[in-house]
Amino acid sequence: MPLYPTASALLHINFFISFLAALCILARLFFDARQGAVPASGKAGAPFPASFFSAAADWSELAISGTALLTTLASAILLYAFVSHDFIVEYVAQYSDTTLPLFYRLTAFWAGQDGSLLFWAWSVAVGGAVFVLLPSFKAVSERTRLWFCLIFLCIMGFFLLLLSLWSNPFKLLDFAPQNGRGLNPLLQNPGMIFHPPLLFLGYGGFVVPGCLALAQTLSGKLFATAGEQAESPWDQASRPFILIAWALLTAGIVLGAWWAYMELGWGGYWAWDPVENASLIPWLVASAYLHTAVIGSRRGKLQRTNVFLISLTTISAFFATYLVRSGVVQSLHAFGSGTVGAPLIIFILAFLYLSLAAVFCAPAPGQKKPPSALAALLCTPLLAAFALLLASAFLGFNAPSFAIAAFVLPLLLLPLLYRSPNAQGQPLEEINTKEGLLLLVAWLLLALAFIILVATMWPVIIDTLKAHADALPAFISARLPKNPSGLDAAFYNQTCLPLFALFALLLLFCPFRKWRIAEGASGFTQPKAAFAALGAALLLAAGLWALGVKNPVALLAAACSLAAMLGIALLFGSNRQLFSLKSALAAHGVHIGLLMTVLGVAFSGPYQEQHTLQLARGQSAQAGDYQVTLNQLYEGEGPAGPDGNSNYYFLEAELLITDAKGGHVGTLSPQRRVYANFEKQTYAEVATRFSLGKEIYATLLSLDSDGKAALTVNVNPLVNWLWIGGTLMSLFPFLGLRRVRRVRSDAPEESLADSSSPATER
Repeated sequence: MPLYPTASALLHINFFISFLAALCILARLFFDARQGAVPASGKAGAPFPASFFSAAADWSELAISGTALLTTLASAILLYAFVSHDFIVEYVAQYSDTTLPLFYRLTAFWAGQDGSLLFWAWSVAVGGAVFVLLPSFKAVSERTRLWFCLIFLCIMGFFLLLLSLWSNPFKLLDFAPQNGRGLNPLLQNPGMIFHPPLLFLGYGGFVVPGCLALAQTLSGKLFATAGEQAESPWDQASRPFILIAWALLTAGIVLGAWWAYMELGWGGYWAWDPVENASLIPWLVASAYLHTAVIGSRRGKLQRTNVFLISLTTISAFFATYLVRSGVVQSLHAFGSGTVGAPLIIFILAFLYLSLAAVFCAPAPGQKKPPSALAALLCTPLLAAFALLLASAFLGFNAPSFAIAAFVLPLLLLPLLYRSPNAQGQPLEEINTKEGLLLLVAWLLLALAFIILVATMWPVIIDTLKAHADALPAFISARLPKNPSGLDAAFYNQTCLPLFALFALLLLFCPFRKWRIAEGASGFTQPKAAFAALGAALLLAAGLWALGVKNPVALLAAACSLAAMLGIALLFGSNRQLFSLKSALAAHGVHIGLLMTVLGVAFSGPYQEQHTLQLARGQSAQAGDYQVTLNQLYEGEGPAGPDGNSNYYFLEAELLITDAKGGHVGTLSPQRRVYANFEKQTYAEVATRFSLGKEIYATLLSLDSDGKAALTVNVNPLVNWLWIGGTLMSLFPFLGLRRVRRVRSDAPEESLADSSSPATER
């Protein structure tokens, strides 16, 4: 038992290490500013010796490594508790039992709120520790490294404070029960086991580039000038973290959709649940950044925009954590209401303010810094807002509206300090250029994120308006619903799916457009291939219409997806050099995966067939173009657990599937299971017949007293294109991890004409 108080102590020690290291860095940065950034050089008159400032820089990096080591030790102790069935630990007793196999006992680490937050903190700590050891971290200036360590340690300190005070996974029970409550049967699936950690690793991976972007901006090194030595750009230094984080987040979302498809038995894969939406928002923002980052690296533009988008990605990851754990919206996937909601929202607001202040206020080369009086005007309401939020969270002082208003007011003043988004005020190209189309894609992605955010928070927005109905105009307050509820899937499908279909349309043209179009010149790098892809889209649309595809969104998405894949093939076929350029392979491979996913969504949603059947042994029924026969019913139990008892018992239906001509298609064996410690509820184990065309999906619902089995049989067209496309989107980014050399904005047109040039990669 002394092991677990030691683990709790590790979390406390870890927090104090982060806190003290952050204070040392603040002292270093403060005296650097007071002395003209010379104290570390040992110049006479420095308030502290040079050794102090050198130590502050060295200890900050050691502190990051120390947090990684201590969180690893704490995580290992929690894993040991699960392996040894030590039910004196409350978290272990809640999420495991003696029948649970070892694999699921280990992965129960992140099954609940406390353990998942520890895994979150561990992934962030390890990512930071790895980054400070890389040569790319040493390639930035010392001042940027200090700012990075300060911001990173503040983030780590916050999560360690959460784990120490509000969500400690090492709480002990008064006595150890003989058995634990057990892991939710819905989580005993490979998809759900790997889905959460992939999301957390994706969220955590964006912390490093988010911190580095803000650090370089606050250190004044964001814009390179001819009069000073420029340091390595933050996006190039953290490029592997950005791409790996995006790939892991993509894999987590796709795996979560696959789990919903295979485990819940409803035949779908995305219900627009608030927790599902919470993971999609940072993915959309990160995807928007990846497109504006191309403009930044190729044209030297949108530096501030890129800093804000990568910071917003990190903020939206924090918001996803808040949405799952605060209980602010109702969700089947959420952890329920808890004590971490108020601290998380305060932290999110603080990070948002820091990001906006850095982007708006950081001067470009040759620009003056913001006046100190205006800076004080910005900081004073911010401090007041945080004081009110802290009082509301910890002292029960209820003034949330005033607190939020006091926080929002300084944000409204930030645009007064806004400088040019580009270092030299370079104008953006026309919308019909590659640069314009990339910017349009980014705007579409951000619009989707905003729509999903507002729709997800709609019940909260309505409740807030109702609470202040007296202050609203009568025509607004009279129209507020009495019982607000979340917007249903139909709203999301009607608003979001057409925008997703537009991506396929844009991918028809974007790969062939030039970065800059001279007057009277063609806008296409390869006009023949571009027009061939466009012609293929029109022919495919006509053919699909003739085959009965009348849904306009599905028709547009399917025709443009297939044609765009053909266009990418023509692009590589006509320019063989692209095969040797890994960054081009990565980008276009991801686009092919996206197009396959769009194609799968276009058909699997609107053209799904669902049939409810009631069959006795030997009886047959029609399900679309297929005949389903109940051949046999079986009862059995799963493999024995560590204590020799089975983890579940099942009822299985053996279904024979034949096509319209009587040919044998396959045998499906859906099950209904009852798990140990969860005997009051049964769970479905679906069975599928894999196909790149129409997949057959069967669920056993129940067995009545007459021996008839109630079944649902779905015919899902092209659904497996989602999983294939999602897999490609998760794998291809690893080809683009190598750094890419920037192309000057004044480079000749021939170097800007193609989407990628072999000269730009190293």
